[in-house]
Amino acid sequence: MQTRPKTIAIAIDMPESSHRAGAMVCMFAFLLLIILSSSVAGLFSSVAGAAEPLPTGGRHPLYHKALPPGAIWQSPAAVTMHQGAFQPVAFSGPEGTEFSLPLAGSHAESEPNLMAGLMVGAVYRFRITGIPGAIGAELYPTVELIGRTYPPPGLETLYPIPINLSETDLEEALDGNLVTRVIYLEDPQTAIPLAQQRTESRPIDIPLDQDALATADSLGRPIAIVRLGSKSPPRNPALESQFYFGFPAWAPIYKPDPAPQQP
Repeated sequence: MQTRPKTIAIAIDMPESSHRAGAMVCMFAFLLLIILSSSVAGLFSSVAGAAEPLPTGGRHPLYHKALPPGAIWQSPAAVTMHQGAFQPVAFSGPEGTEFSLPLAGSHAESEPNLMAGLMVGAVYRFRITGIPGAIGAELYPTVELIGRTYPPPGLETLYPIPINLSETDLEEALDGNLVTRVIYLEDPQTAIPLAQQRTESRPIDIPLDQDALATADSLGRPIAIVRLGSKSPPRNPALESQFYFGFPAWAPIYKPDPAPQQP
């Protein structure tokens, strides 16, 4: 913003020589005022420009749909994440579906409602079996944790990140399509006040050209990305580490045994 200098005319009875000298002084002062005004305006313009956010092209600053799994954690802006923190995650799906995580070059025992502690910032490839209507078929999606929850101390396993995959998601993946699900924490100011179980979800389907993470970011705080496709493990054992993203560590979470009933 440029400020236009103000001039004030003052009539003073002075000799002719004084008029000439005064005119030169007034002209010099007038030019000096214009230069100073332009400099100050340029300074304010530079400060205002530096305060504006960097353009992101309509995409999330840490992520866009062309990035592979794990790229967000490699970003310099990822230093705000809690690296190495274990976050409880709960897997669920249609009836009969079971989930398992890689363990010692194989997979752990499959469970219908698997819960495990995964590291924030890591990428895990898990296995899905028992898919309805697809006997013997297996899927190997990935889950990438880009955030975590903050439940009260001692209640972490009561508030895991839920990963609920529908039968439609599984069918799309078996057909060769890529399904991307972004799990986010709702904004408490705009969240729908409806109670729901951990195995329930209200997915929002968006167009293919829309950034899923940017949409989730506008609705709350994204904490996990699930990518469900038709990839299968390589036959060459030397490629397994790459396929499973280096086999990141995870912590099993066991359900407590039910208390015996009193006679």
